[in-house]
Amino acid sequence: MENIQVKINPTPGSSYPILIGENLLDNPYELIKNYTRANRFLVVTNEKVFSLYGSTFDTDFAEVIVLPDGEEYKNIEVLGLIIDKALKLKIERKDAIIALGGGVIGDMAGFAAAIYQRGIDYIQVPTTLLAQVDSSVGGKVAVNHKLSKNVIGSFYQPKLVIADTNTLNTLDDRQFKTGLSEVLKYAFIEKSCKADVDYHFFEFLETHRNEIFSKNHEVLKKLIKICCLLKSSVVNKDEKEKGLRAILNFGHTYAHALEIVTDYRYFTHGEAVSIGMKIIFDLALETGTINRDYYNRATKLLSDYNLVTDFQIKLDEELFYDAMKSDKKVSDGNINFVMPVGFKEVAFKNNIDKKYILSGI
Repeated sequence: MENIQVKINPTPGSSYPILIGENLLDNPYELIKNYTRANRFLVVTNEKVFSLYGSTFDTDFAEVIVLPDGEEYKNIEVLGLIIDKALKLKIERKDAIIALGGGVIGDMAGFAAAIYQRGIDYIQVPTTLLAQVDSSVGGKVAVNHKLSKNVIGSFYQPKLVIADTNTLNTLDDRQFKTGLSEVLKYAFIEKSCKADVDYHFFEFLETHRNEIFSKNHEVLKKLIKICCLLKSSVVNKDEKEKGLRAILNFGHTYAHALEIVTDYRYFTHGEAVSIGMKIIFDLALETGTINRDYYNRATKLLSDYNLVTDFQIKLDEELFYDAMKSDKKVSDGNINFVMPVGFKEVAFKNNIDKKYILSGI
């Protein structure tokens, strides 16, 4: 089992471990009790995940709430169901919430923990690749609004993250590739993460495609570990996205706008991200921030992993642009982009002409 420490500075009490390995959910409460004082738990999950792991988590000292599955349900109304359940169960400040599922469950359960009684402990148990490599780590918790993605939320760190790679065996091809979009994101931003070590992650993905798609657990553990180390490096330096942490939004400015204009129903989050990354590489080539060699190598990686890279549907350019302008990263009316500027390196750009921004729509 791998144990990665997220060390948030200078926020006291915000450091926590990420446990990565197989069979970690055989007896999860044995792990959890080492990291929280709680002895009662509210487990937040969805129907599919509950059918797979519910019996493990539904015990004498835990109650379960099962939510509908899908990004379209990540909203303030469904969040209210968690709060209602906590109140009915008389969950106290010394108790804890467990997020058992993918990114939607993790975000909503974490946000509920952040606001319930002004904050109680929560534990992330991510069961999708996207959640294990990205959304379960870093303490971003939120719900969507019809006008903006993740605009209602907070920064609130978990006490523990348990990533059991066995859960990836139950993912279908679409959900697995959804997670791979966030995986490739880390390959494209690695140098800018300011980690102490160069993990050569881009090259790792170029040479381990077959093992990744066959779900070789040793390779997946290494992949998840590298993503978590890179994200931890960023979050440790900038917990609340005052600067550096914004690089984790590579491809997301387009992605979030795409999710908004399609009412969070047409694309998975990862599909929107892979489309967003392809467009931002096109934009970077057109505006001269990267050369053709890197463009070809980067887009080949997207293609090799068979990720979605085009819109597939006709969009209204003005509605799309308005959605981009509602993004949290807009500053003084300018859309801030995380742009590739070299091999595995990105920088912030906010002076891009509208015609270039919409050229890939």
